[in-house]
Formats: sequence, C-alpha cells, structure tokens
Amino acid sequence: MTVPLSEDPLLAAKLAVPVRAPGLVRRPRLMQRLTVGTRGPLTLITGGAGFGKTALASSWALSRPDRTPVVWLTAEADDTPGVFWAYVVEGLRRHGVPAATGLKQPVHADDVARSFLIRLASTLEQVPDPLVMVVDGLDKLPGRGVHDELRFVMEHAGPALRLVLISREDPPLPLHRYRADGRVHEIREHDLAFTRHEAALLLGGGAGDGGRGGHGGPRQAPDDDVVDLLFGHTEGWAAGLRLCALALARSGDPAGFARSLTASEQAVSDYLLTEVLATQPEPLRDLLLRTGVLNLVHPDLADALTGRNDSEGALRDLARSHAFVEPLAGTRWYRFHPLFAEVLRTHLRSRQPELEPRLHRRAARWYAGRGRTAEAVAEAAAGGDWAFAAARTVQHLMVVPLLAGSGPAGPLRGGPAGLPCADTFARMPADTPGAAPALVAAGCRLVHHDAAGCRSWLVRAERRLARAGRPPDPATRLTVALLRLLAAPHGGGDTQARRVAVLMAELPPEQLARHPETEPLRLYGLACARLRAGDPQAARDALEQAVRACSGDTTAVLRHRCLGRLALADAAAGALTRAQEHATASLRVADEHGIPLDHRCGAAGLALATVALERGDLVTAAAHLERCEQLPDVRRDADLATECLVRRAHLELARGRWQAALDLLDEPARAGATATGTGTAVRLAEAHATAALAHGDPGTALLVLEDAPDGPPSRAVVLARAHLAAGHGARALRLIADAEDAAAPTLTDRVRLELLRAHHALLDGDEAGARDRLVQALDRARPELLRRPFTEAGPWVRHLAAGLDGRSAAYAWVTAAPAEPVPLVVDELSPREREVLGHVARMLSTEEVAAELGLSVNTVKTHLRGIYHKLGVSRRRDAVERARELHML
Repeated sequence: MTVPLSEDPLLAAKLAVPVRAPGLVRRPRLMQRLTVGTRGPLTLITGGAGFGKTALASSWALSRPDRTPVVWLTAEADDTPGVFWAYVVEGLRRHGVPAATGLKQPVHADDVARSFLIRLASTLEQVPDPLVMVVDGLDKLPGRGVHDELRFVMEHAGPALRLVLISREDPPLPLHRYRADGRVHEIREHDLAFTRHEAALLLGGGAGDGGRGGHGGPRQAPDDDVVDLLFGHTEGWAAGLRLCALALARSGDPAGFARSLTASEQAVSDYLLTEVLATQPEPLRDLLLRTGVLNLVHPDLADALTGRNDSEGALRDLARSHAFVEPLAGTRWYRFHPLFAEVLRTHLRSRQPELEPRLHRRAARWYAGRGRTAEAVAEAAAGGDWAFAAARTVQHLMVVPLLAGSGPAGPLRGGPAGLPCADTFARMPADTPGAAPALVAAGCRLVHHDAAGCRSWLVRAERRLARAGRPPDPATRLTVALLRLLAAPHGGGDTQARRVAVLMAELPPEQLARHPETEPLRLYGLACARLRAGDPQAARDALEQAVRACSGDTTAVLRHRCLGRLALADAAAGALTRAQEHATASLRVADEHGIPLDHRCGAAGLALATVALERGDLVTAAAHLERCEQLPDVRRDADLATECLVRRAHLELARGRWQAALDLLDEPARAGATATGTGTAVRLAEAHATAALAHGDPGTALLVLEDAPDGPPSRAVVLARAHLAAGHGARALRLIADAEDAAAPTLTDRVRLELLRAHHALLDGDEAGARDRLVQALDRARPELLRRPFTEAGPWVRHLAAGLDGRSAAYAWVTAAPAEPVPLVVDELSPREREVLGHVARMLSTEEVAAELGLSVNTVKTHLRGIYHKLGVSRRRDAVERARELHML
C-alpha cells in the first residue's frame, strides 16, 4: 500500500550548510580539489567516521568566492524516497532556482513516480548556470531506491547540475563507468587524512581563527615530537586528532600523553564505540572484537577465531564501508586502524577478560599449523602460553636471529612476519617450567648484554634437559652451544666454536639455510672469546671471517657489530687507517639498513675515538666518546664498557689530568667495566699503570701490573716502562727483549719498545744511540700518524728530539696539530638521511616522506632518529635549522 507523504513541515536544518567548527584547519589542497571536482557532474567524498568529509564540503561551500548556488541536503536513516526528494525540491526553491517554482512535491513517502524524476531532470536541464547539490550522509539512506533515482536525475539533468555525494561507503552507482568516462572526481579516505603539517596546525589550535585557538582559547603549539607521536597514533584521522587535541589541552604532561597509545585510545574510545562499532550488526561486532586482538587478520584466521565461515566477505564489507578496516594491497590480509584496534581490545577486556588470551592462543596454533613460526611465537606470548612460545622458538632455531639482532623484521608481503625479540618474552615468568623457556631467557639476558645472567639461565636449562630423560633435539643442542660460546667469560672459545660447527652440520640443510646468521654469529662469538682471552690477533682473524660470512639484510646488524669490533681491534693494534675504514663501513651499514640507535653497536665509535686519541685529536676523540656512551651496549656490555673507560682515562691523561684518570680507573664497576677475561683485565691494568706513571708513581704501576694475568706483549711493554722509571734498567731490558721476541707485537708495541730502548740508552749516557732509536720509532709511527706513544713517554722525548739536528723534521709531525682530524663520522648524514631531511624541510609528514621515497613509515622514523642523534637535536625544526647552518641543505 502506498503511504501518502506526511504534511509535517520540512526542517530547515536539513537544508542548511553545517556551520564551521571553531579551530577548523584550512586545507587548501582539498578545497582546490573540490573546486575542480564541481566543474564536472559528480564529486564523490568517501571515508570513515570522523575523517572530515562534512567539514571539508561545508567549509568549501561557505568560503567559495563565486556565486554558484549550493543546495545542501543532510540525509538521515528514516528519509524515505518521497521525503528525500521533497527536501531536494524545497532546497532548489529556497536557493531561487527559477525553473523549480513550478515543480510539485512528491505525493507518496515510500516511492516517487517516474514522471516526477523526469520533470525534475527537465527542470534542472533548463538551469542556465552551474548549480551544486550536496547530499551529505548518503550511506544512511536505506535500500537502492534513492541511489537509482539520483543516477537517473544526474544522467538526464544536463550540464548545469554538479552533484557532490558524501558517504562512508561507495554508493551503488556505476562508478567504474563514470571513472572510464572521466565523469567522477573522487576524494577518498586517504586524501582526507591530515598531513603532518595539517595535524600540527590542528593540535596547535587550528588555522581558521586567526591563531586564537579553537579548543578553549590560546594554546602553545605542541613540540614536534608530540605532533609526530599523535600523528602516528591517529594516522591523520581528523576526529582522532581533534579529540586528542582536547585531551592534550587538559593534560599536565603533553609529552607523556603523546607517548601513550592508551591515552590516545581513551580520548577517542567513546567516539569509535558509538560511531563505528555500535553501527554494525551483532555478528560483525563479534567478528571485530575477536579479530581486533591481532595486528593483522586473514579471513581464514578470522574464521578460526569466530567459528564462522564467511569472514572473507564480512571483512571485505567492513573495508568497503570504511569501518577502520583496510585490506593490504595484493594480499588477503586486513589491518585495523591502530586506535580502533586498541579500542576493540579494551572493550573486549571489559566485557570478556578471559577471552583475549584464548584468542591469542588459538591464533598461535593457526599460525603454527601453517609453518609461520614467528607469528605463532608472538601470538602464544601475547596469550601467555610461554611454554608453547619458547618451545617453538628453540625448535625452529629462532634464538639465532634474536641473538643476531635480525628481529623484529616487521610485516612482509603475505602477512605479518616479525621475528621474536627479547621484548616478546619480557613478561615470561621466571618459574615457567621446561628447558626451552630457560634457554630463551638465557638468550634474552645476552641480548641485554648480561652474560652472567645468560650463564645462570643456561645452567638451569641444562639441568632441566638432563632431567627430561631423553636426548635433546639438534636445534636445542645448537642453541645451548651458541649461548655457551657467546657468554663465555674467558678461555675455551675455540673449543666451543668447533662444537657449534659440528652441531650445525647435524641440522637439516634447509633449516640452516633459513638462518644465514648462524655461521657469522659463531665466528663473532669466537672473536669475542679470543679478545677476552687476550689474543687480539686471532680475534681479528675471526672477525674478518665473520664479516665475509655476513650476507643479506638478515645479517645487517651482525655485520655492523663485526665491522665495529674489527675496527676496535685494528685501532688497539695501531692499524689506524684500517680501523677508520672498518669503523666507517660499520656506521654505513647501520645507516643504509636503518638500524635503530638502541640496536647499534658502540664499537665503531670507540674505534674512531681511539684513532683520534692516538693521533692527538682530543676534541674529536671526546666527541666520539660522548656519542658512544649514549649507546646501550657501551653502558651494559662489560667488554665495551671497559674499552670506553680505558679511552676516557687515556683522554684525561692526554689533557694532563692524571688524577682524573686514576679516579676513573679506581672504580671501573661504576662505568659497567669489569674484567670478564684475561684481555679486559690486562687492559684495565695497563691503563691504571700508565696513569700511575704519569703521576710519577712507578711503584703503584708495578703492583698493578704484577697482579694482572699474563697477556699480550703490551703488558710487558708497560711493565718494562714501569721498571725503567723505578730505576730497574736491567729488568726493563729483559722485558723489552721478551716483548720483541713475542709473537706478532702490534705496531703500537713496536713503537713503544723502540722508545723504551731510546730512554734506556739516554739514561745510560748514550745520547747518540738514544736519538737513533728515537728516529727508528718515529719512522715506524709516521705512516699511521701514531702520536700518543711520544706525547705520553715524558719530557725526555722532546729533549732528545731537540738535538736531532738535520733529522729534526722527523719529529715535527708529532708536535704539529693534526692536519686532517679524524672525521666525526657519526655526524655525517648518509645519502638516504639527507633525502629524508630534505623532505622534512619541505614540511612533509613522515607518511608523505615515506610515500615520496618509497620507504616504510618505520624506516623513515628510524632515519629521523639517526638524524637527530647525529645533529645533536631532538626535534624536526631544530634538525632542519642545524642542517642549514652546516650547509647540508
């Protein structure tokens, strides 16, 4: 039965252009696009709730410079076709469209006669000038009736009608044909998303109100880091940014608010629950809540979590309706907007707190059944199934990439593929039973540079394996051996490395091929063990092999570490040019692969500090040391902490501050430096003795050195110097001879030995012989510009050099200022970092920079952190200004 149209009056508010909200950000790029679109027959604005569709169109309508009439209609869910078209006719009349005065209103509420549509199209065809008609909320209209009628009117109304449709989803119109004919201009969700620049304006109070601030009065613009964090959380979602801006204005800690995803989620929770989740039918709400616990969801995985068999269509519909669900291009995977995902998780926890861990565990089994071990581990950990997560990690040799720093790798094509990292197991209880959890805990301790903690967990793991009553599988045995090698305090490194090689041969080749980090990790562990044992030359050989064994992106972090350690070993041996080359290569790998600062190794920086120290460039050495001390491994790794402490003491001595050097060395534990083996114990003893000799206290130097274990020739060199200073010339000569006969003394050792013979000859009255020895030492040192042995030896060197006569030029390079200071490589931006900074200087957002350069957003953020670190700044604006000062831009 046909229902007659109600005689209720028409509401003026449905025909009024919405007023512009205070604090509205002017968006010229979109206003221009809308202007261009309204030159054609159809403009379609689509996007999810709160993406600023209505705000854009209303702002455009209220600020147009021309006089083109704009008929605005806000559609509602209870608008029948008759009601809808009645408002259209009334809108035309109110805007004085001449031909509309004779047009009669529809008669029936539930449909309109074909003759009415024909008369309307004919009326619009007579309009001489352009007429814009905006229909806001088109998706709220039920059925296809109005859409089909709109299509008829648009296609028959003539060129004057310019239709603007605003909807949360694509309307059922032949858009494919309109696109092919060039008859539709589309502004879609990704276009509506705020750029970083626009987000900064909105968070700062808007730019449409003269800078007064649109959220309660004037407000100071937030720091760049706050903008970056909130822009990242919201991904440019307009309503999310506005709600966060309101919450930010009330917050006493803007930076803390911005860092917390939970705080951002709380700010938008009510909006998303009401405007997105509550608008879905119950089955879809259930699907969203169950799959929202995941970062990414596959239709088959959604079926497993929900018990339904039609998730693919449901996810497709959610994505089509812009319900904060989007497909990953070229795959069957979907992702949720991060804030929406957080809202879904919080809502699920409040309603069914016991369900979330069960869903994670079910997802873990689904991934495991499809051979996706990394994802299975992550989901099992999220669900608190630590035994399953640890067992999979060990059985599939995932401890290897964990130790090599290969994960988390981030999403890959076809689904998520982040490798387990130490954070994955941060919440694992210490009393989790089984050998696998103990092995994973040992690996995590090693990742945090806690070798002693690693060894403690290894003991527990081996006890549990012994109690199991069955031999462990090859992957477990290899994991144990690798951990033993990498955590070895001193000695036995070669034996343990050989055992690792034997166990590697027992693994199936295809399993070993999946982990190319294994061999370079074995060689790296061998090198570190040799360094602790006081065999630097053998350690350098192992590091060179490790560098050659590193190939591909999965070994980038390990290659960075190996090159840095190799550079440090080169520098200690006096091979300064090679040390600089290896250190530079190490830093280049870190830059090219975007290794985050908290994953970088400080060895390369320590090597460059050593080069600068040995060449007498104290300013550069201090700068390198300051940067190294900010890196986690230099603070926590006992070996690197010791090396840093020794360099810091050398720097103080070079500045003439022997007491400061002694103060540093008296309590090495305060700097995290401990003697983890013969090598580190000797390094500390040599530094302490050198400081004592600078103070003129050979007795203390002798005591310190005699308590130290036997080590490389360098210990004998410093001991000989102490005996010579104490007046024990004969004992000094015997030590000098022993050191000269030792296997492969370093260049630094050979130079110091020549200087000791020169000093002994001078004390013995043989000044000519002393000068000859000095010249030999100078000749040895000059190719590497090795200055420190001469400046540290004492005033007798300068006295002796003054009498070189015709050979005086041989000493001039020692006292001259370094002609080419060791470059602050950490301050040099990589080509990619320069590109990123150039785009930042154009006020592009992180997302826009990523799109311009074809990088992921996370990679761009990593480059930005590296830029901040290198330029010594903490904000985008400061980085750009600093780069301009240095003529980098």
